[in-house]
Amino acid sequence: MMRLLGLCALMLALASQPSFALSPAGESSLRQIQTRWAEINYQLPATQREAAFARLASEAESAVVGEPQAAELHIWHGIVLSTWAGAKGGLGALGLVKQAKAELEKAIELEPQALDGSAYTSLASLYYQVPGWPIGFGDEDKAEALFKQALALNPNGIDPNYFHGDFLLRQKRYGEARAALEKALAAPDRAGREVADAGRRDEARALLAQVKEKLE
Repeated sequence: MMRLLGLCALMLALASQPSFALSPAGESSLRQIQTRWAEINYQLPATQREAAFARLASEAESAVVGEPQAAELHIWHGIVLSTWAGAKGGLGALGLVKQAKAELEKAIELEPQALDGSAYTSLASLYYQVPGWPIGFGDEDKAEALFKQALALNPNGIDPNYFHGDFLLRQKRYGEARAALEKALAAPDRAGREVADAGRRDEARALLAQVKEKLE
């Protein structure tokens, strides 16, 4: 009934340099969360992901408590909550998604440009994949507006272009989707994010194949 299952592959591994709001300990926590997220999302068997994301969400929450003014940590707490929701599925995941939304909105309030504006990409992804009223808060118009903000900050990034491409595919805007996905595949490698980049590129190739079928 719901598209929350798609969230297990939804949330992004956006890599940019942490801001000066992060302490050395906070930066270390951020890198550990990013690395573990990629391992769970792309290397762990699907049956083990829900429990693993639950544990990682607890770690991400602790990091936020330690540095509540660090937008980067709020972003990654939101990302982990969202992917945990995707692994969980069903109506029970809606509470997690709402928590993720609140974390991403807090990150934007603190520092909109943190991690190259990744909060905008993550929030846009929630808005187009979560069901709309009366079940959830999904809203495709809000998603599109958020993608514009995300791409203004990070026009060549793998994640904003990948998720924008997925959004456009779902809207049957196939030509635009192809351009976005090809841009995602051409995005530069991110230091220390090899697992995340490889997994995202595989997802982009799979979506691009679907788009090309529609365009034939």
